[in-house]
Amino acid sequence: MAPPRRSVLAAGAAGGLALGAGCLDVVSGEEPLEFAADRVEPTEATVAETGYESRRSERASIDRTVEAGLEREVRASIWQSVYSKTREHRGEDREASLFAAVSTPEMAVAGRSANPLADASSEELLEEILDRVDGPHGDLEGLERERSFALEILGTGREVDVFAGETDLDGERVGVDVLIASFDHEGDFLVTVGTHPTLLAEESANLELLMESLEHPIEG
Repeated sequence: MAPPRRSVLAAGAAGGLALGAGCLDVVSGEEPLEFAADRVEPTEATVAETGYESRRSERASIDRTVEAGLEREVRASIWQSVYSKTREHRGEDREASLFAAVSTPEMAVAGRSANPLADASSEELLEEILDRVDGPHGDLEGLERERSFALEILGTGREVDVFAGETDLDGERVGVDVLIASFDHEGDFLVTVGTHPTLLAEESANLELLMESLEHPIEG
């Protein structure tokens, strides 16, 4: 069972950094120890081709206190790029599918990575990312891994895991498929997630196109 939402970053970041901070010069400074991720996004052309719209692309920060003999404030910034697609449901236009790409810094301390997401399972990553991006499917229940397949993302074959679960939509149980891939790239740890109702099977191909078109790092 995955840990409570937000727990991977909330608890893991401080703990991981404390383990990695083995040098006095790392922990004794007065200024915060800062890490920053570079932006990751699908291409604008692919977003338009697949019918998705940008919901937001923004930087978020995580502040933690490291204890390794002395206390030291640590500040990490991540990039979140979120897109959604609207479909009609019971006469109303509603968000039906979601695509998100999240970039987190490597957070290397004393020569080792202290990014808590880097060692998280796909189930834990789903809990963390879906909570952060506030997807259209609410709380997903009964998530089970169905299969994995290879997809070329940022010039390398990456493993994509496919999960199936259920959610409640206006009192109706609806099946939801989830695609997730996570990997290191250019000093950052990237996680990309796509969700769509099981009945809209064609959206899986669109989510794959968005994953394949990812660009990182993006300047500006």
